[in-house]
Amino acid sequence: MVTVPTTPASPRPGAGPARRSAARRLVPRPSPLDAEILRLAVPAFGALVAEPLFVLADTAVVGHLGTPQLAGVAVAGAALTTLVALCVFLAYATTAAVARRVGAGDLAGALRQGVDGLWLAAGLGAGLAVLAAATAGPVVRALGAESAAAGHARTYLLASAPGIPAMLLVLAATGVLRGLQDTRTPLVVAASGAAVNAPLNLLLVHGAGLGVAGSALGTVLVQAAMAATFLRIVVRGARRAGTPLGPSWAGARAAASAGAPLLVRTLTLRAAILLTTWVAARQGDTAVAAHQVAFALWGLLALALDAVAIAGQALVGRHLGAGDVATARAATRRMVGWGAVSGAVLGALVVALRPAYDGWFSPDPAVQALLAGVLLVAAVQQPVAGVVFALDGVLIGAGDGRYLAAAGVVTLVVYAPLALLVAATSAGLSALWWAFGGFMLARLVTLVLRWRSDAWLVTGATRA
Repeated sequence: MVTVPTTPASPRPGAGPARRSAARRLVPRPSPLDAEILRLAVPAFGALVAEPLFVLADTAVVGHLGTPQLAGVAVAGAALTTLVALCVFLAYATTAAVARRVGAGDLAGALRQGVDGLWLAAGLGAGLAVLAAATAGPVVRALGAESAAAGHARTYLLASAPGIPAMLLVLAATGVLRGLQDTRTPLVVAASGAAVNAPLNLLLVHGAGLGVAGSALGTVLVQAAMAATFLRIVVRGARRAGTPLGPSWAGARAAASAGAPLLVRTLTLRAAILLTTWVAARQGDTAVAAHQVAFALWGLLALALDAVAIAGQALVGRHLGAGDVATARAATRRMVGWGAVSGAVLGALVVALRPAYDGWFSPDPAVQALLAGVLLVAAVQQPVAGVVFALDGVLIGAGDGRYLAAAGVVTLVVYAPLALLVAATSAGLSALWWAFGGFMLARLVTLVLRWRSDAWLVTGATRA
């Protein structure tokens, strides 16, 4: 491991004359790095957009069962997403670790770390499935669901629990492939899963008459098929490289230890999202139903922007593993610029296309009216979100998890009083989303401060 000295700082490519506009400085004239970024980001974009289509399909299908059903899925979806998202380090930490090994020329070692991550995912998934089933009732009550929605939320959670191991295996295997600089395979698998999920949900919910449980069951079946596909691909690659496939408890413990700071980071993010859902739920079924639709769309936008972050994880990890600090810096600047521009474009699309999708998710006029205002607030936040996600991905790729964990705590401390103030004053759903914008601004500040330093630029096959 080599830590880059803080002085003198390496020159940053792309810096232009002072008279250039801020946007021009952020995204300078075309660079050879753009091709490499796009090679990873474009397929990642497709895969990441495909993932929230599972949630959007559930939302659209269940929304036409009624507002209580939609509100129930909103609460259950927040709990289930939190449970799975706490293990997102299985993808993120694996991507960074595998990419560093690839950069250092150690393919067998890279795949060994990937296999360790898969075993860790299988064990965690089994435990979390049991936990989710055992605590479904208390979790629904803790999230403040009203009586009409609570039963539907519990049903959805219980039906979804058996699919948690497959979801975590998908995360870990995706991280392996991203670290190997392959974002096309996850695109094919995710897009295929999304294409099957929507008609399957329609068949189970309406055709078979299973209601909310049918929606959950359809997603579980598709996730299991995706996990099996990924496992076959990773196992084949490991055998070619001569990597053992058996469990290594030391390797699994090392993977868990490397992911612990990212777990803290994710806990703070999920706490902010759960707090937002709790405040929305206190405003009634109509508000939480509109919030569910808005957050499903936010998730779609966030994961679309996260394509640049995925490229950041893979590229920065690989270049730092190879000891190439200058390219890691240059790629980071490019990705920050692309994140800002992409966020602005997506925000404009949310506003321009709103009339086309306004009535898709609920026939309730009250839900539609609330949603219209919230979507405008969400659109304004997209340029900030683009930069936040890009820098988050860069620092994850650099293995800078400890800083991200500390920054997450700071941003949660900033956001919590804002959200609680909205709850105390009954300021409404749009005010809650403006408060969430304060959370995103706090994240922006902490990430830009780290980017401007040299502390995250640690080279070598491993960070520690």
